[in-house]
Amino acid sequence: MKYDVKDMSLAEKGKLRIEWADRNMPVLQLIRKRFQVEKPLKGVRIAACLHVTSETANLMRTLKDGGADVKLCASNPLSTQDDVAASLVKHYEIPVFAIKGEDNQTYYKHIHAALEHQPMLTMDDGADVVSLLHSEKKELLQYVIGGTEETTTGVIRLRSMANNKVLEYPIIAVNDAQTKHFFDNRYGTGQSTLDGVIRATNTLVAGKTVVVAGYGWCGRGVAMRANGLGAKVIVLEVEPIRAIEATMDGYQVMPVAEAAKVGDIFITVTGDIHVIRKEHFEVMKDGAIVCNSGHFNVELDLEGLAEITTSRRTIRDFVEEYTLKNGKRVNVLGEGRLINLAAAEGHPADVMDMSFANQALGAEYILNNAKSLEKTVYPVPQPIDREIARLKLEAMGVSIDTLTPEQEKYLASWEMGT
Repeated sequence: MKYDVKDMSLAEKGKLRIEWADRNMPVLQLIRKRFQVEKPLKGVRIAACLHVTSETANLMRTLKDGGADVKLCASNPLSTQDDVAASLVKHYEIPVFAIKGEDNQTYYKHIHAALEHQPMLTMDDGADVVSLLHSEKKELLQYVIGGTEETTTGVIRLRSMANNKVLEYPIIAVNDAQTKHFFDNRYGTGQSTLDGVIRATNTLVAGKTVVVAGYGWCGRGVAMRANGLGAKVIVLEVEPIRAIEATMDGYQVMPVAEAAKVGDIFITVTGDIHVIRKEHFEVMKDGAIVCNSGHFNVELDLEGLAEITTSRRTIRDFVEEYTLKNGKRVNVLGEGRLINLAAAEGHPADVMDMSFANQALGAEYILNNAKSLEKTVYPVPQPIDREIARLKLEAMGVSIDTLTPEQEKYLASWEMGT
C-alpha cells in the first residue's frame, strides 16, 4: 500500500484520538453500522481531499466499512494531524498522503497520488481535486460518477464551473445542508476559531476589539463567540442585508479602512481575496493580531504586507511578527491559513458528526441516483438533512413534538381561514 505520512511511530497516539472523536460522533456511528451490513459503496473508488483530522478519520472508516476503496490527501497543508494520518495507514489500512506543514509542491503531489486509483467519487474541501481533474487530469474524468463538496469556498468555485458549463459531473454541496452550514459553520467555526487565536497567542479576548470580516454563517459564529468572551465586535460586510443583520444583532458595522485603525484582533471569514490589504496593515495598532478562518489564505494580502515590512520573525508557534517600515508590529497567525486548524484542532467532533454524516449519505445518494443527475451542483436532499438532524437530537436526548392530523390539515388547506 502506497502512502506518505510524517512518522508511523505516531500511529498509536493517533488511534486514541480517533477513538475519542468517535465517541462524540453518534450519527456517523449509526451510518457506519448500517454501511457495514449493506455495503452501499462496494467497489467504489473514492479520492478524498479533506482536512486530515481525527473526525475525518471516522468518515474514512465509515466509507471503507461501506465497501469503498478510499484514498485520502490533505485539503490544507497546516491542518493535518500527523498521528491520525499514521493511524489510518497502520490500523485501518487506508492510504493517506498528508504531512503537516507540507510545501505547495508536496501538497499537489499528494493530490495526484490520491487520484492514482482512478476515482469514481470525489470528496473535496475547497474543490482542488475537481479543479485538477478538469485541468491536468482530464483523462480521469471518464471514471468519475459524482462528488461532494464540504466548504463554502469550494461550492462557490463549483457553481461558477457549472454556470460556465465546464463542470463534467454532478456535485452534492454538503456545505449547503442546514445541518452543515448552520451547525458546523456557526457553532463549529465560532468556537474553533477563537480556540485557535487563544492557543496561538494566549491573549485575553475580553475588552479587546475584534474585527470580523464577513457576516455569513461563519462570521455570525465568530462574532457571537467573541462577544461571549467579552470582546467589542466590529463587523465588515459588503452585503446590505447581512450588514443590517449584524447591526441589529448589536455589533458595530463599518468599512475595513475605519476598522483597521481601531481593531486589536482581525479575523477574516469571507471566502474572498485580499480582504485586508497593505493600506489596512499600515494603519493598524502596534501589536495587532491578524488571522484568517476562511478556507484559503488569500483573504490576507500577505505579499502586500511583505512590501511594507522591514523584518519578520516567528515569535511564538503559529505567530509571525512583521515589523513595518513605520515601526509598528503586526502579528499574523498560522501563515494566514485556517487558524482553527493551524493552531488548534478544528471543529469539535460533535459538530463534524453532522457534516460528515452529510458526506457519507451524499456519496450514497449520488451512487443511487447518478443516472438522473445532471452536471451541476445539487443541495443535499432535504429528507437526508432532516434525518441527520433527527438522529442528532436523539443522540442528545432531545425530544420534539409531531403535528396532529388536525394541524397537518390546517397547514395544508386554505378553506379553514381564521
